[in-house]
Amino acid sequence: MIAQLTRIERQGAILISLVIAICGLLLGLAGRDDPIGVHGALIFVAGVLMIFLIGRDYFAPEPSDERFASYYDDPTKVGILLAMVWVVFGLAVGDWAAWQLANPNLTFGGGWSSFGRIRPVHTTAVIFGFGGNGLIATSFYVLQRTSRARLPDQLSPWFVLLGYNLFCVLAVTGYMIGITQSKEYAETEWYADIWLVVVWVVYFLIYLRTLARRKEPHIYVANWYYMAFILVVAMLHIVNNLAVPVSLGHAKSYSLYSGVQDAMIQWWYGHNAVAFFLTAGFLGMMYYFLPMRAGRPIFSYRLSIISFWGITFFYMWAGSHHLHYTALPHWVQTLGMTFSLMLLIPSWASAGNALLTLNGAWDKVRDDATLRFMMVAAVFYGLTTFEGSFMAIRAVNSLSHYTDWTVGHVHAGALGWVAMITFGSIYASVPWVWKRKGMYSAGLVEAHFWLSLAGTLIYVFAMWNSGIIQGLMWRTYNESGTLTYSFVDSLIAMHPYYVARAIGGLLFLIGACIGAYNIWMTIRLPNPIPETTADLPEPTAVGVVSPQPAE
Repeated sequence: MIAQLTRIERQGAILISLVIAICGLLLGLAGRDDPIGVHGALIFVAGVLMIFLIGRDYFAPEPSDERFASYYDDPTKVGILLAMVWVVFGLAVGDWAAWQLANPNLTFGGGWSSFGRIRPVHTTAVIFGFGGNGLIATSFYVLQRTSRARLPDQLSPWFVLLGYNLFCVLAVTGYMIGITQSKEYAETEWYADIWLVVVWVVYFLIYLRTLARRKEPHIYVANWYYMAFILVVAMLHIVNNLAVPVSLGHAKSYSLYSGVQDAMIQWWYGHNAVAFFLTAGFLGMMYYFLPMRAGRPIFSYRLSIISFWGITFFYMWAGSHHLHYTALPHWVQTLGMTFSLMLLIPSWASAGNALLTLNGAWDKVRDDATLRFMMVAAVFYGLTTFEGSFMAIRAVNSLSHYTDWTVGHVHAGALGWVAMITFGSIYASVPWVWKRKGMYSAGLVEAHFWLSLAGTLIYVFAMWNSGIIQGLMWRTYNESGTLTYSFVDSLIAMHPYYVARAIGGLLFLIGACIGAYNIWMTIRLPNPIPETTADLPEPTAVGVVSPQPAE
């Protein structure tokens, strides 16, 4: 990694690491009597460690100009590995949380291991750790190939990747010691939020700088989705996390919003995090890796653009459907419900476009588990978006809200759509990035696919059944007009479904472990194949900027 940096980039990296270490030291000293002090020490150690690693190879020979003749894939390689580490960790914690719901004694007596703390550890690890690293790694890969231009420098991609993972570490360690602002998918406190903004701005600038240098006149649709993911997530994160800390030496902060306004901003953020982090970014993945793996062009490029603008516009207004039957004004609830129903059109356009792209390649789907991951992901995307629009209807929501049906819906999207398309994209890109003929074992890819599919179906069907039974039990009245079932009665009825959910999660975890092993063994395979001319950037003289066609 360090050997690929120029001398100026190494100096910049040391300076950045020094600033991080100083900030960590100041944070630790200011918060020595507060949990924030732990994170200050962690940040300080991270900065000092990076200074040591860079300084160790500081005087190594600088990279030659030959590097410009190939794409810069080292950050993509590390991003893939980090994604697999996070998914194994996150799924393990998630399955532990699932077993806790079936047997509450599995907390081992420590506050750090309570469900309320490990549940956000699970969601952060799988959504931001696994999903975020997968998006960063694949976006760097796709950006270079579709623009036929190398990343603008070697330092900023590493800053984004490592800085983002520092944020993830701050998040999961913070939850376990009780640092949280108790906002769904936004639990991190003010100092971690500020750090993520800095990282995200650099990420966005990498995209702009690379696209400005592109040799391909057209900006491929996958990059539209990736950029929407980057830009809108930044906006959502900043607005939702506006808060005032108690002091610079305390982790605790207070939101600028209160009451129903706080709830509305939170679910405007929460649902659009689903829209632009868990949908738009992964649609960018799908629109590149699925046609590449299938060897087929996108069925309708025009449809992909129409669905992009439909998703971008409609999703923004749908968040209020999370707050049916609350103090939120009725018209705002109705607005969210209406746009949720409209959202079905561009969502199904994307899912249909993906499946129709496979016309003429269904024999490959049958024989290639990697492509099957992507096909199943498109199916789950279509099913989950239909279910989401259906559950947004106020009458349906009166039954489904606060029940396990919502949990089933979320995991149909998270496991069936997000994880499947990410695993498929990783399996496709690993041989390409590491220059191998194929994966170490096609049989292990098959095993991973079937374990993932079985685990997803068991999980989702268990939660669908559990949720509907819950909703019906909670609204059943006897002849005297009182509730027929107590809340404890509903818990007892849920127990077998909770066990089934934990078994489904365990199967998915085993599949991820098999995938991680297969990827590691693929990397270790000898005799890499040479690069092809199709996988090289457009040659440009060093220091010369190529003219770009007007658009």
